[in-house]
Amino acid sequence: MLRFLTAGESHGQALVVIVEGLPSGLQVTVDDVQRELSRRRLGYGRGPRQRFEVDEVVLLGGVRHGRTLGSPVAIEIKNTEWTRSDKWHEEMNPAPGATKAPLTRVRPGHADLAGMQKYGFTDARDVLERASARETAARVAAGALAKLLLRSIGTEVISHVVQMGDARSDGRRPTPSDLSIVDESAVRCFDSNGTERMVAAVESAAKDGDSLGGIVEVLGYGMPVGLGSHVHWDRKLDALLAQAVMSIQAVKGVEIGDGFEVAGRRGSNAHDPIRWNDQSGSYERDTTLAGGTEGGISNGGLLVVRAAMKPLATLNKPSLPTVDVVTKESGVSFKERTDVTAVPAMGVVAETMVSLVLAQEAQRKFGGDSIDEFVRNHASAVGR
Repeated sequence: MLRFLTAGESHGQALVVIVEGLPSGLQVTVDDVQRELSRRRLGYGRGPRQRFEVDEVVLLGGVRHGRTLGSPVAIEIKNTEWTRSDKWHEEMNPAPGATKAPLTRVRPGHADLAGMQKYGFTDARDVLERASARETAARVAAGALAKLLLRSIGTEVISHVVQMGDARSDGRRPTPSDLSIVDESAVRCFDSNGTERMVAAVESAAKDGDSLGGIVEVLGYGMPVGLGSHVHWDRKLDALLAQAVMSIQAVKGVEIGDGFEVAGRRGSNAHDPIRWNDQSGSYERDTTLAGGTEGGISNGGLLVVRAAMKPLATLNKPSLPTVDVVTKESGVSFKERTDVTAVPAMGVVAETMVSLVLAQEAQRKFGGDSIDEFVRNHASAVGR
């Protein structure tokens, strides 16, 4: 079984991720991980940190001569801000001490207050450093490995932005061969007219010192039949996907296929008709209303997962009413360095979480201590 664990804080020395359960012999390089991390930095509306923070990757263990060993893979992503700024050496020093500037005017919509109440803190930085979306860099590093594993059996996971604020794309879906077009868009939108509308929406929000949310769509191509299971609640593929994607910072809604839209339809118009293709020797569906899963199991069709991200809780023009946790006086929330929007980057993170779930379930179904055994088991299962 594939699993992963991340550690580290936003302005700490580094982020670390350990990935366990990868078969031996999977070809991996630093560039594979770096490429995915670079995609996470894409998107119009990102803040200044993206211009000077470098994701410096080190493979610490589990890989030798460009291939996995079957042991846990450990990856470090160094924080270049730590090495460049004395401020963070002082603020995030693990040695005994205290901060000179505690953050006490908590931000509505962020983990600040709930985390402080839960763990007994009086400084919001004790919460926000781990709650920060910077943590997703470690997830993306893990997802790079999951994508390589999935690619070995012909499965590709991509994403695109379909809505930013009230600006929408035309609904066309990219294929894996279109991913470079998506990534070249300022907002990772496949529709050029939609890109223009979304950029305008970001500029309008930026002018007002405000933030913007949106929706991304993750697509899984070349999906094998039979990932997940109907027999237990915690084995259902759509449930695993929903939990994984919902765990991304600021995501407040997840939809599989046309879940919310079909809720308002009659059953006669809410399901994907099934047909048999003599040429391919397989069952097929021409629509994606169910999003590629039925009964908690992948059905071999296109996987469709959508994630809705709320506007960021930190504003460039602080205006959200709050309370100082020490004085209990009313005021506005503090300003930590922020983006106008992180929706394009969230799409890459959503790809990561979907890929990690699919890789986990593929390992559960096909097994294999080596990549050759994994691929052979998959080929046998699909009758090749």
